[in-house]
This record gives sequence, C-alpha cells and structure tokens, in this order.
Amino acid sequence: MGDTIRWGIIGPGKIAHNFAKDLKLVSDGILTAVASRNIEKAELFAKEYNAKHAFGSYEELFNCDEVDVIYVATPHTLHAQWSIMAMDHGKHVLCEKPMGVNLSEVEEMIACAKRNQVFLMEALWSRFNPTIRKVKELIDAGELGEIGYLHADFAFYGLDRSEEGRVLNPNLAGGSLLDIGIYPIFLAYVLLGKPEKIKAASQFYKTGVEVQTSMIFEYESTQALLYSGLTSNSEMKAEIAGSEGSIFIHPRWHEAQGFSMEKGDGLDSFNQPTKGKGYTYEIEEVHSCLKSQKLESDLWSRQNSLDLIGLLDEVRRLTGIVFPFEE
Repeated sequence: MGDTIRWGIIGPGKIAHNFAKDLKLVSDGILTAVASRNIEKAELFAKEYNAKHAFGSYEELFNCDEVDVIYVATPHTLHAQWSIMAMDHGKHVLCEKPMGVNLSEVEEMIACAKRNQVFLMEALWSRFNPTIRKVKELIDAGELGEIGYLHADFAFYGLDRSEEGRVLNPNLAGGSLLDIGIYPIFLAYVLLGKPEKIKAASQFYKTGVEVQTSMIFEYESTQALLYSGLTSNSEMKAEIAGSEGSIFIHPRWHEAQGFSMEKGDGLDSFNQPTKGKGYTYEIEEVHSCLKSQKLESDLWSRQNSLDLIGLLDEVRRLTGIVFPFEE
C-alpha cells in the first residue's frame, strides 16, 4: 500500500458528496475514480472533486488498477451485490450502513472478504466520532457508576418524499429502521453490549414500509429506550444515566460536536467539533488499517457488523418488517 490511499466511489448521491468533501481533508487519501450507471452523473461528480476517472458502470471501476479501496454508497439493497463484486476484483471495501439488508447478506459479504483476503468495514461513521469515542471511554471507566438508562432517537419528516425513492419504497428496503433506526441501536450496542431481551412495535405506511419503530432493549440492570421515525422530527439528544451521573450527547447526537456530563450539582460541557462533517474519522481508520495490513477494524469489526444486523433482524422479526424481495 502506497503513502496515498486511492479511493473509488460507486453511487454518487448525497452521502457520497459528503464523503468526498471530507476525503479532501484527509492528507493521505485521494479520490481517483467515481462510477455511476449514469455516465453524466459520474462525470459531474468527478469534475467537482477532481477525480481522474469517471465510469459509466461499476465493473469498469472495479477493473481500474489505480483504485485501492471502494466506498459503496448505493441504496441498501445493492450493498451486498456490489461489495462482493468489488472484493472479487481484489478491492478493499468501505460499505455504507447497513452493510447488508439482513444477516445472510452480511455473512456472505464477510465470507467473500475472507476468501479474497481484502479489507471490509461497514461505514458506521458515528463509531469514530470523537464525542462518541470519549463518551464510551468515560462509561467504560465507570464515571457514571452503574448504567441504568439509555435513551436515543433519530427521526425526521419523510412522508413528503417520492414513493419511488429509497425512503418510502419497500422494494428498496425503505422505512426508518435500516436507514436511521440503526443509529440508536448502534449506540445501545456499543455502550451496553447485546441486550438480553428486545421489545419493539412499528407502524406502517400505505406503501408497506415501516415509518415508526419504538424499541426497549433490556439488560440485567439497564433499559435502553430507542426510537426511529419518518412521521416527525425529534430532538436527537442522547442520554445515558447511571448511579453516579448522566451524560447528554448534544443534538444531533449521531454526528455530535460535544456532550455534557452531570455529576452531583455540577454540569460540565465539552465541545469536540469534528473535522469536516465527520466522515474524516472513518476514512482515517480505513487508512490506518490498510497501511498496517489489517483486514478489519478493531473499533468496528466484522463481528460488530454481524451483531448489529442481528439486532436489526430481531427487531424486524418482532414487528413484522419484511421486504418484498425477501418473501
């Protein structure tokens, strides 16, 4: 692996634009190629971010010798297909969350990474956010005592979106859970581990997608109250409370710029602004792993992705969320 990590992007939509902007802030990375099934879209994206190559098919990018790692930013339903094809071409992969639509897809992707001896990581960017890393460090060190309660939500109004788009279309694995519910579930998992029991309830839209899901994750001495929805906005401030204090991750907590900690009569605020929007930290983690010849991250491992999709699958089982292509 050279001093500069060369990136390719497939699926140049909104999230890929955010990623490309932050990639410019990482000194040892460069966007070399972008691919879209619409060549004009690829060319515009490449021009905006000074990428050398623009391709009208993903396969052309996978065959490009000037690309080390590929960022897969397609809709959920295509994550597994294109990640596997990229890895079969010997490319390292950073795949947008959720890594796959269900556990079987994630297992297939990980098997492919092992078979080809390439790096694979789910792009769960919040795991690398400095605030969330610091909060986990404080909780693991016992600063809050015994944790008794966690609350996290993620919601926005999305019912005005096109029913053909990815948010409201069941054929594109639409709904709130996989798109944004994954974040509250992630926070409970990364801070508290896997729950002993899950309770969940969902409400559905006329297209058949789930648009509200409330969850209770039960642990031995802790409850986590989690929510995702497309029917309204929410404050998106996360709270973790223990026997000796509480931490409040400032809104929007999944891309936090700081947190507050309350202990006794004191409330202290800690500002931790991100570099760029915050994708820089997961990019730096990928670079560190590749340069160390590691095929997975210690901070967000393949097992972590398996655990997370397992939790999502269980919520779906409890609430009856099934996509047409799974029936």
